[in-house]
Amino acid sequence: MNAEPLHVREDEVELSAIRAQGAGGQNVNKVSSAIHLRFDIAASSLPDDVKERLLALHDSRITKDGILVLKAQQHRTQEMNRFDALIRLHELVNSVAQPPKTRKPTKPTRASVRRVRQAKTQRSEVKATRARVLHEH
Repeated sequence: MNAEPLHVREDEVELSAIRAQGAGGQNVNKVSSAIHLRFDIAASSLPDDVKERLLALHDSRITKDGILVLKAQQHRTQEMNRFDALIRLHELVNSVAQPPKTRKPTKPTRASVRRVRQAKTQRSEVKATRARVLHEH
């Protein structure tokens, strides 16, 4: 298992500054402080298995063309939003870095099978006693 986190190369990420939405007074209308991050998953240098797991995510931020689009506008400065967008990208990539554990089907224990059978027999006996009522005249 790979314990070291994966890193996305800076040249594979397209960052553009846009105006932030929502409230913020005069500043929000003048300054392009929000960051729009675009990351082409298929064209990246990530390992193929990580790419597959990223593309398999049912995430609305991933387009049909396999491009991840993140928008960061939490912070007041462009630098902080850029940092936030890159951190969120790395977190998403590293969330699928480890392959999921394969499920190993287990057998029921001998004792549990015995208990189930006993309960079934007991239930069957209870039902059998209810079967017929003989009417005596």
